[in-house]
Amino acid sequence: MKFRVLQDENLKDKLKKFVYSTIGCCQAVHHEKGAELTEYVYQECLEIALQQENIPFEREYHFTPTFRGIPLRTSLRVDFFVKNKIFLECKAIEKIGFAERLQLTNYMRNAGVRIGILFNFAPVMAECEKYYLDTETNTLYFF
Repeated sequence: MKFRVLQDENLKDKLKKFVYSTIGCCQAVHHEKGAELTEYVYQECLEIALQQENIPFEREYHFTPTFRGIPLRTSLRVDFFVKNKIFLECKAIEKIGFAERLQLTNYMRNAGVRIGILFNFAPVMAECEKYYLDTETNTLYFF
């Protein structure tokens, strides 16, 4: 898989507008609860924030990857599936690293979900990374 910065300004603007309210909820939770809590506390707060903003989501969304068209017995779980188009992974760690990025991008690829958000609540300055998967070229873009 190739990783690139999204250059298409029109697409970038559409994606940013689409994820704006979701990221706003994450930022509100971080602002209100502060840093250095557990991931599960942030997830529960985020669930409340999304509900109050009437943003559709499913928490702990389970999906089944396939191999050669055959569903695997293994089930994968992403923290939130928002607006039926966004995989949102919440973290409460010192810094987002390779393993966290790999986890989210693997989920996106295996489920065919094109938009992903990785949000780290633990630092004083929250970290947020946004991804777009072009399934035709198998390229992952940062936006």
